[in-house]
Amino acid sequence: MTTKRIRRFNPVQVAKVAGVLYGMMGLLLLPIFYFAIRAAPSTADFNVSMGVTIAIPFLYACFGAVASMIGAALYNLVAGWTGGIEVEVE
Repeated sequence: MTTKRIRRFNPVQVAKVAGVLYGMMGLLLLPIFYFAIRAAPSTADFNVSMGVTIAIPFLYACFGAVASMIGAALYNLVAGWTGGIEVEVE
């Protein structure tokens, strides 16, 4: 077994990958978002609830990308102090 060390992640690349993954999860959860919004007591009409339902996966992807970028930048900072994570590969 060989030990490798992860010293740095590219925050922009991490954000792109995470944004796509969060967007895909948001699309998978779209029916749940729709039924939750329609079930909530509200004075909003059907068009508003559909607009919010469609916007939620995009917002989910954007916030996931931003949070992942911040996480990768923080990892890079901490990895500089501690040396990073060691992984065994074969």
